[in-house]
Amino acid sequence: MNEIKNKEMVGRGTREGAALFRDWFQDLTEKAEKGETAAYVFVMGSIAEILRVFDLPMVFPEIHSLQTAVRHVADDYLNVAEDYGYSPDICGYVKADFAMQMQNGKHPMGQIPKPGIAVLTNACNTYLKWGEIWERIYDIPMVSIDVPATREAGTRTWPGDEQFEREKRYVKTQLKELIEICEKMTGKKFDIDKLREILGHVNTMSTGWKRVMELNQSRPSLFNALTDGTVYLGMSNVFRGTPEGAEFFTRLVEEMEYMSANGIGTLTDEKYRLSFIGVPCYPIFRRFNEMFTEWGGAFVMSTYLWFASGGTNLGVQYDLDNPMDSLAEGVLISVRDAMDSMFHPELTVLDKTNDFNIDGVVYHPIKSCRTTSAGMADNRRALMENSDLPSLFIESDMMDSRVVGEAQMKNRIDAFFEGLASRKAKEAIGA
Repeated sequence: MNEIKNKEMVGRGTREGAALFRDWFQDLTEKAEKGETAAYVFVMGSIAEILRVFDLPMVFPEIHSLQTAVRHVADDYLNVAEDYGYSPDICGYVKADFAMQMQNGKHPMGQIPKPGIAVLTNACNTYLKWGEIWERIYDIPMVSIDVPATREAGTRTWPGDEQFEREKRYVKTQLKELIEICEKMTGKKFDIDKLREILGHVNTMSTGWKRVMELNQSRPSLFNALTDGTVYLGMSNVFRGTPEGAEFFTRLVEEMEYMSANGIGTLTDEKYRLSFIGVPCYPIFRRFNEMFTEWGGAFVMSTYLWFASGGTNLGVQYDLDNPMDSLAEGVLISVRDAMDSMFHPELTVLDKTNDFNIDGVVYHPIKSCRTTSAGMADNRRALMENSDLPSLFIESDMMDSRVVGEAQMKNRIDAFFEGLASRKAKEAIGA
């Protein structure tokens, strides 16, 4: 009976997430074939809550671009963009998306509709230039929500603080401007009650995602923050504010609590618990993870799960009695947290090391993304100054297989684990 129950429960979230993603890709393909348009949005502040009020389908270019890498065809797309004059040094996501646009939206999972509007925040400097590409090609409105960032590491303001309240009003004004544009674009009036319903689903998702990450403090860890976590991230963005998204995270919590109660982990022999800093290496996604799991290394934390989750990592709850004010507050908190998670990941790692029993930290700067990678060496130095956590610094890319050296990477990873093994042996002798 237990074996049947285990088979039903363990891995259920990954299976259900994959099925929902297939449906999403298929729905976008059908819309593209009919000539319909979509809102183009990003994972760090999609403002999905407002767009869903107007029944606007959403395309997440980051997600479609990474699919080309996971399915080993990214280089074909990158070459198309570079033939148009895009530099090898700029964001691989941008180049893959541009190549899709030049090929009528074709990608490995189907086809994406053309954009009818672009909505973005300033969480990533590339978003602004990326949106301008669509603006030029399709002559569409581009709405940029300017979210004030934390002024200095470790000095966040919160609701009730004078500065926070000023910044919240600034964000709220911009959200109202987005609503006016959506009304003109769709011919629909804004429905505040529909917004409340959508915010309620986001509340359920946020509660669930925060709980799932907390449950990964279990030993052994319940899910791989690099592989399984990427699936869960996709769900937190693509199905944000939907009944399907709310149900998914409710069931995911149920799965993780079952695994925790029964001592079931993602690895049968977990030896090292790791934190991952950066974006995964998608061109060799499975093999990249295997180079760690072969040593019994499990990724129990990842900055990717913080800055790319649309704010659900914080468990922020919207006030349904005051939806617009609460939405502005949530956007300010979540987008600001995304930026802080990219620029100062060592603060969260240091804060959570004991809770998650971290044995080591893996830094993965990538060629394509200067935003996530530029300060990693300094972050690592700060980590070393404030803790004795061992760390690994390996460079590759999230899209471009031409700069991924698997053999060299494996040598560095093996040496890292040999160091961890020696450290554990010395600790055991000392004990």
